[in-house]
Amino acid sequence: MALHSTAFCFGGVVSLPRNSVSFSQRTVRASAFASPPPLSSSSFARSNVQGKAFAGDVLSDTKESSLVVCFGEMLIDFVPTTNGLSLAEAPAFKKAAGGAPANVAVGIARLGGSSAFIGKVGEDEFGYMLADILKENNVNNEGLRFDPGARTALAFVTLRSDGEREFMFYRNPSADMLLQEAELDFDLIRKAKILHYGSISLITEPCKSAHIAATKAAKDAGVVLSYDPNLRLPLWPSAKSAREGILSIWDSADVIKISEEEISFLTEGEDPYDENVVRKLYHPNLKLLLVTEGPDGCRYYTKEFGGRVKGMKVDVVDTTGAGDAFVAGILSQLAVDLSLLQDEDKLRDALLFANACGALTVMGRGAIPALPTRESVLNVLLKSVA
Repeated sequence: MALHSTAFCFGGVVSLPRNSVSFSQRTVRASAFASPPPLSSSSFARSNVQGKAFAGDVLSDTKESSLVVCFGEMLIDFVPTTNGLSLAEAPAFKKAAGGAPANVAVGIARLGGSSAFIGKVGEDEFGYMLADILKENNVNNEGLRFDPGARTALAFVTLRSDGEREFMFYRNPSADMLLQEAELDFDLIRKAKILHYGSISLITEPCKSAHIAATKAAKDAGVVLSYDPNLRLPLWPSAKSAREGILSIWDSADVIKISEEEISFLTEGEDPYDENVVRKLYHPNLKLLLVTEGPDGCRYYTKEFGGRVKGMKVDVVDTTGAGDAFVAGILSQLAVDLSLLQDEDKLRDALLFANACGALTVMGRGAIPALPTRESVLNVLLKSVA
């Protein structure tokens, strides 16, 4: 991978060094960091961006709304206060709001974007706490439902010495599994620019049917569909059912984010670094496939181009929520400017921003508590190139 030096303009004042990355026999150049509102290579602060209508089978940016609606689970993570110990050995746990779709919703709001959450929690103290956390973080919670007969889901997280995690879930069944199609806020879904979801809501009924109904309504309304499978094998009956369930909705998504481990799982052990293997997961209607690689950054694939954007090296405390922070970072950009899907320079800028979101999140404990603000992301990006 060849690295070349260039420069970019920050607010039209400060010039700092930048890198362009050679990938797959070609060189692609990054311009300026992006954050809501989206940025161009000529201006770091840009507002009132008018979306473009794309030709062919690409998405049309016709919705005035920049709302991202996140559908799925919200729960309580119990994170040990000491890394490297088993659950039984941990001296204490810190409770933190979590659940991948909810993390993304809060992450977008923290970055200055517009987001809403649709899901179900228990009519209990934890459920009310989660509803309040959404509200406190400026996430629209009108689509949140309360179940009087089931508890809010809990997850105990084991943190290894390297900050990686193992999960033990309490949901037998939990309220998030019981969301029904009749409880969906279809008006909220249709108002969205993007609907984001995972695969956990596909595991059991009635939530599976609610999930399918939500995505169909969104698709029919011209909403962009964003999918992060977020593989959690212990929640599925078997590896086979997990693979089949995740792939059952694969071809309907416009944007998909996956990890290296998920590539290996979905392809039954194939090399996640082999471009031919990754391209096999690129379905005909997909607009953007993102592969996250932790501290090494991410890869991106469209029909027209592909490349890699470097990550940031930081001291890892807890990797919980890092992928969700990355998703929040990129969706916060796409929600205000879908032309990122056509413009490689702008897409690279947005992904550099998203990588920084993920890096900052692993420096704290718990998912939602550690999600960064826009200002903190911009500050760390400036320091990284100073």
